[in-house]
Amino acid sequence: MTTALETPTRSHSPWQLFYSGLHTLRRRWYATRARRLPRPVISIGNLHWGGTGKTPLVTAVAAHLRDRGLVPAVLSRGYRSRGEGVRIVSAGEGPLLGPLIAGDEPVLLAGELPGVAVVVSANRFEAGRHALERVEPRPEIFVLDDGFSHLGLQRDLDILTCPATDPFGGGRLFPSGRLREPLRAVSRAHALVLTGAEPGAGEELARRLHPWGFSGSGFTSSVRLLECRLATGQVLSPPARIVLVTAIAQPERFENDVRTLGFEVAGTMIFPDHHDYPEDDLAEIEQAVADLRAAAVLTTAKDRVKLLGRLDVPLAELPIRAEPEPAFWDWLDARVDELVRQAREVEELAESGERGPAGDQR
Repeated sequence: MTTALETPTRSHSPWQLFYSGLHTLRRRWYATRARRLPRPVISIGNLHWGGTGKTPLVTAVAAHLRDRGLVPAVLSRGYRSRGEGVRIVSAGEGPLLGPLIAGDEPVLLAGELPGVAVVVSANRFEAGRHALERVEPRPEIFVLDDGFSHLGLQRDLDILTCPATDPFGGGRLFPSGRLREPLRAVSRAHALVLTGAEPGAGEELARRLHPWGFSGSGFTSSVRLLECRLATGQVLSPPARIVLVTAIAQPERFENDVRTLGFEVAGTMIFPDHHDYPEDDLAEIEQAVADLRAAAVLTTAKDRVKLLGRLDVPLAELPIRAEPEPAFWDWLDARVDELVRQAREVEELAESGERGPAGDQR
């Protein structure tokens, strides 16, 4: 994939300066108000509006921590969900709630991460505390999904994802650019991961961001397309004739992947990101499959959790996996080992203090 590493120029437009000032005030307000959980927190997020490869990296990191023998839990806000308060989406055995109540990405994570709890709340501190009180085994480390701009919870590691096709987000804040925060916010990150790129480009991006205060490590993560499967479990192979249906931030990337695999795209139906697919849309999708004589609807993993069991036509998913370069795992493991060691020492000191010098309960 082509990586657009042309360094952006600084913007001095009145709107950009005003918006940037608001972000500065927000950071200062939270600087003394952010709360800390008694377990390490790894945040994985982005400066861009959508489409950075964040969710696959969250899945990869949580699975890696689990496979190392730790007990991770994912904390998510449940964007555009209709539920309220703290919700346990999974205790490690698959989704307990649907996407309308929990949000599409948390349900996706719950299905892809056996053995990992997923807890949703707009207040991620309360979500983490709830997990420590209600989830067994108790989490040893938290992965904060989409957490870079969530300043209400202190974190120990901030990992920033950037898409290889637009790593700087145009260098400008919304609406003239794709940035959620000014580019200088990269100074808060400990590492960045350039998604959809080959090894080496992450280091170059890190160097290009030095003028904006970034001093961390740069890595890359490639994307691996997995085997397409129908909801019934059978493989859907090219050149099957399909109707492509999706509601993600960058549908053109998904369509390109589908065509590259050799599927015959009879029609495309693109909906807004995080779309709920009301009944009228389902009927329109079914009619398109019939009119175009397609073998199935082909969609993303995030869309599948919202369409599963709701269509009377075959539904297939094109899963993807994030595959960070080995240097990223070496960097992460070294820091996680130290964070977990420190957390355990603090807990042991607290327990010994409660019992007193003779071991008696105070």
